[in-house]
Amino acid sequence: MKKSYLLQNFNNITDLPLNNRVVMAPMTRSRADNDQNVATKDLQGLYYKQRASAGLIITEGSQVSKQAVGYINTPGIYSEAQTEGWKKVTEEVHKEGGKIFIQLWHVGRISHPDFHNGALPLAPSAVNANVQVYTPEGEKDTVTPKEMSLEDINQTVLDFKNAAKNAMTAGFDGVEIHSSNGYLFHQFFNEESNIRTDEYGGNVENRTRFFFEVLDAVKEVVPESKIGVRFNPSLNGIFGMKVTENSIPTFEYLLSELNDYNLAYVHLSEPFTDVSDVPHAVTNIAKHFRPIYNGTLMINAGFDEASGNKIIEDGYADLVAFGKLFISNPDLVERFEQDVDLADWDNDTFYTTGKKGYTDYEKATVDVSEIKR
Repeated sequence: MKKSYLLQNFNNITDLPLNNRVVMAPMTRSRADNDQNVATKDLQGLYYKQRASAGLIITEGSQVSKQAVGYINTPGIYSEAQTEGWKKVTEEVHKEGGKIFIQLWHVGRISHPDFHNGALPLAPSAVNANVQVYTPEGEKDTVTPKEMSLEDINQTVLDFKNAAKNAMTAGFDGVEIHSSNGYLFHQFFNEESNIRTDEYGGNVENRTRFFFEVLDAVKEVVPESKIGVRFNPSLNGIFGMKVTENSIPTFEYLLSELNDYNLAYVHLSEPFTDVSDVPHAVTNIAKHFRPIYNGTLMINAGFDEASGNKIIEDGYADLVAFGKLFISNPDLVERFEQDVDLADWDNDTFYTTGKKGYTDYEKATVDVSEIKR
């Protein structure tokens, strides 16, 4: 019998014991292709149900308001219809004994006026990300966004609170605040995308103020132990983000301050690109931040079974989130358990509509006599 740290149960998340340490990472899949961007039982319900053997599922990012959207066919969690749609999804997962968090999302400047009836996207400052986004009219360049007023900021805090409340109504086991990957919170953290001179810009306390205001608002409607947060400290060269001399110190400050909260977890990403020659970047995120944060630490980006086991064995993470492997292997946990070969994913169907490349990946048929130990 092989020794697997990934397959051990995990009981350190209050009131949410996990059957294993294999987490399904949040992944945009663009299947909510209906007028109200509602997650449905037939598609999202089946998709997540098929993967319910994960210790924890984190859904795709779900916009907290109409202003938060920046991708086509992504589900929301701000309306009654969306809440009812997600309720059908959580019921399907819970029938299989699974646990599921929803990722709360606002893309900020990674959007386009096409999504907002011609209005500019909101962001900390009027600084263009200079990337391309896929709109209902096809791929387009981003524009210079509207700098958020204090009223905009206060409303967005309320939007996250409302979305979190809806998530609890929909039956989710918790929420993850998407503070990563160049989206709205990350834009506030970075001094190149946040050039404000008021209480939300400048020093690290100001650049992280909005995040903590949202976190404090969310915990009014969701117990702290059911809230996760996600960061990508060394994101560089994509999503309009660049590592600066203040990037890593900013995330060090964030994780240090989060020790005062009783969160479900902090979810970190290893670098998405090679940053070994990037000044001020950290190449081994979990190893760097593990001594700073005292709570449950989740890590993702590019892990397989062997590297996932190793990082837990080394003590740098408690949970490992897998993305693309879960797309093509709905029974990923069982395949890890039984040493079954993994199926390949189809890149061409990541962001299309319908069941192809979404719910039609088959589970492995295992001949027990051939299982390798």
